[in-house]
Amino acid sequence: MRIFDPHIHMTSRTTDDYEAMYAAGVRAVVEPSFWLGQPRTSPASFRDYFDALLGWEPFRAAQYGIAHHCTIALNPKEANDPRCVPILDELPRYLVKDNVVAVGEIGYDSMTPAEDTALAAQLQLAAEHGLPALVHTPHRDKLAGLRRTLDAVRESALPPERVLVDHLNETTVKEAKDSGCWLGFSVYPDTKMDEERMVAILRAYGTEQVLVNSAADWGRSDPLKTRKVGDLMLAEGFDEDAVDRVLWRNPVAFYGLSGRLNLDVTGTEATHEGNSILRGAPKDPHEPDPGPGDGDEPARVPVAEV
Repeated sequence: MRIFDPHIHMTSRTTDDYEAMYAAGVRAVVEPSFWLGQPRTSPASFRDYFDALLGWEPFRAAQYGIAHHCTIALNPKEANDPRCVPILDELPRYLVKDNVVAVGEIGYDSMTPAEDTALAAQLQLAAEHGLPALVHTPHRDKLAGLRRTLDAVRESALPPERVLVDHLNETTVKEAKDSGCWLGFSVYPDTKMDEERMVAILRAYGTEQVLVNSAADWGRSDPLKTRKVGDLMLAEGFDEDAVDRVLWRNPVAFYGLSGRLNLDVTGTEATHEGNSILRGAPKDPHEPDPGPGDGDEPARVPVAEV
């Protein structure tokens, strides 16, 4: 089973997650820029974060055989903070980068006038840069939020077939599908969707233009939820082609609209800007083991032979 997780916040995850994801079949991810939990206080915080999404995180993913792309935007929650809004003027210099495959996450959190303004501006940026858009629908008042989102898309220069409307559920899926947008579902341990509900939606609405993601972040979440959906699809009678469509071909088709999707992971460097994912200097297998206190790794304790 090959898997493309189209929405996962790997900045919040460990390299153990990359290793487990690769073992489960994940070969590509898209990491949308999002709210980090701790409010940012200036555009400079965004610049450092965007640079990490374009540099350090693709490097880290490549060490585990996973292709990493990102989406760039001012997220809906921080669109309400006047200290953050000036980053909108700086987005164009990031949206031309090769690894940026969409504008996102944009959309609504509390459905405020400030969010209206940021959403309209970023839909326009997506149209101007030839990029699709990843739209976050609110976690509260979901149907009202979806309708307001679809109104904003209709009023924009970006056609619905270049928009992925995410965090959908049973309440919002029909209107989203009727709009012509791509359909995104986040599968979580306790909130949003679970595997059983996701498979029921696929049975009712089909697999066309449907993307399933883990949206794993710094909260309680699971980067292997995509694999668990695929396994349940097979157990519930879907064939391998349907699983491949949902978990691979659909995200490739959507993000491929950017013209920038590159799924090859080759020639990875050992370091990024002089830094590696390792701690301490790599050990030469021909050198004797250092004693206690040498280097920054704990001393190895001999194991008694049995």
